[in-house]
Amino acid sequence: MTITEELNQLYTRYTGRPALRIDEMPSSGSNRRYFRLTGDPTLIGVSGESAEENRAFLYMAAHFRSKGLPVPQVVAQSDDSIFYLQEDLGDQLLFNAIEKGRQTGVFDEHEKELLRKTMRLLPVVQFAGAEGMDFSFCYPQSEFNSRSILWDLNYFKYCFLKATGIEFQENKLEDDFQKMTDVLLRSGSATFLYRDFQSRNVMVKDGEPWLIDFQGGRKGPVYYDVASFLWQAKANYPDSLRQELLKEYIDALRRYQPVDESYFYAQLRHFVLFRTLQVLGAYGFRGYFEKKPHFIQSVPFAIENLRRLLQEPYPEYPYLCDVLRRLTELKQFTDDLQKRRLVVKVTSFAYKKGIPEDPSGNGGGYVFDCRAVNNPGKYERYKPFTGLDEPVIRFLEEDGEITQFLTHVYALVDASVKRYMERGFTSLSVCFGCTGGQHRSVYSAQHLAEHLNQQFGIQVNLVHREQNIEQIFKAR
Repeated sequence: MTITEELNQLYTRYTGRPALRIDEMPSSGSNRRYFRLTGDPTLIGVSGESAEENRAFLYMAAHFRSKGLPVPQVVAQSDDSIFYLQEDLGDQLLFNAIEKGRQTGVFDEHEKELLRKTMRLLPVVQFAGAEGMDFSFCYPQSEFNSRSILWDLNYFKYCFLKATGIEFQENKLEDDFQKMTDVLLRSGSATFLYRDFQSRNVMVKDGEPWLIDFQGGRKGPVYYDVASFLWQAKANYPDSLRQELLKEYIDALRRYQPVDESYFYAQLRHFVLFRTLQVLGAYGFRGYFEKKPHFIQSVPFAIENLRRLLQEPYPEYPYLCDVLRRLTELKQFTDDLQKRRLVVKVTSFAYKKGIPEDPSGNGGGYVFDCRAVNNPGKYERYKPFTGLDEPVIRFLEEDGEITQFLTHVYALVDASVKRYMERGFTSLSVCFGCTGGQHRSVYSAQHLAEHLNQQFGIQVNLVHREQNIEQIFKAR
C-alpha cells in the first residue's frame, strides 16, 4: 500500500470512516512525511522511516501529555510504529508568527510575548518533562554524553568544514574537540534536553506555544536548548531581545533550581559555540549533500553567528578558534557578509551649495547644522585652513562648543548604528553643514567617521564635499 493508503486505513480504524481528503504538508529537515487527513476530526498523519525514532516520539508524547505539557495528542499508531495519527494543531509555526520581526529586526509586542511564553515554557519541559521519564526510549542516545558530543563535532568536520576545502590539522582539531567535550560535560543534570528546540519546532495555537518534533530529546543539561533557541540561525534576534529572553528564562528556571548567573552565562557561551557547529554540520549535510535550498540559505546566518561569537576569545580551544576564524574569512562567506554589512556615509558640506543627496536611494539619515558653533572662519588667520588642520582643531576644542555638540551627535548616531546593525540595514547617511563647508562641518564629519569606525568596526565612507577630499575607513 502507498503511504496515503496506510494512513487512511489507520484513520478509518480510528474514526470508523475514511478521510474526506489527504494532503501532503511541506517537509521539514527530517525524513518524516506529514499529511493532513481532513474529516471529522481532521488529523495529522505521519510516516517515519525509523521505527525506533517514531517510538521515541510516541513515548515522549504520551509522557508529556501526562505531565500536562502542550504537545499534540497521538490518537492511533500502526503496529510497526511506522505510521501514526496525531492532533492537528493548525498551520502557524512560531517561526512564521514572528516573520515580521525576523525580516526587519524589530519585534512588536505580540511577537515578543510569544517568545517570552516560549522561554517560560522551556524550563517546565526540561524539569517536569524529565520527571518519571524512561530515558531508555530516547533515540539514538539516552543522554548527552561524550559520544553524542563527538558525533556532532565530527558531523561539523566532515559535512561542513571539509566541504569548504579549508586546510586544517585533524589531530590538533580533535584535541580541541576533546577539550570542548570536557567543558560541556561539567554541566550534567537529569533534565530533559529537547535538542532541536527552535522556532520551527514550536507551533502557535490559540496564542500559546505548543511543542513538536521532540523525538531527538534525551537527558542532558539545560544550556543546550537555550542556545538552540536564542541563537537559531535565521531567527535574527537582536542582542537586546536575546538578553531580555535570557532573563525571562532564568527567572522561570529559578522555580526549579538556584541560578548562579555569572556561571550560567559563562557556560552558555560554550553551548552556543557547540550548537552553532552542530547546526553548520546539519546545514552542510542537508544543503550541500541533499541539495535542500532552505539549509543552504541558512548557512550565511550561522556563519555570522559564529563570527560574532569569536569576537570574544575561547582560550580553551585555541586551534579550533583559529580554524573557525579562517572559515569565517573564506571568500564565499565574506562576499555575502559585505552585501549585508552596514556602511555609513559621512559628509561635510556648505549650506549655500545645498544639502547632499543620498545616493543609496533611502532618502534618510541625519543632517546636523554646525552653524551655532563658534566659527573660526570669521577670523582672518584661520581662513587658509580647514577643520583637518591643527590651528582650527585647537581653536574649536579650546572653545569647547564643538565638543559638547558632538557629544549629542554621538549619542544619537550611535543609537541608530546599533539598531541598523541589529536589523541588518546596509546604509546610513550623516551630513554636517556649516557656512562654507570648511571648518566646523569638516571637523565634525572627520571626528564622527573616526569614532564610528573605532567604536563599531564598520566601514565609513567620508566625503568633505567642498574640499574635494574622500576617505574610506575599512570595516574591521
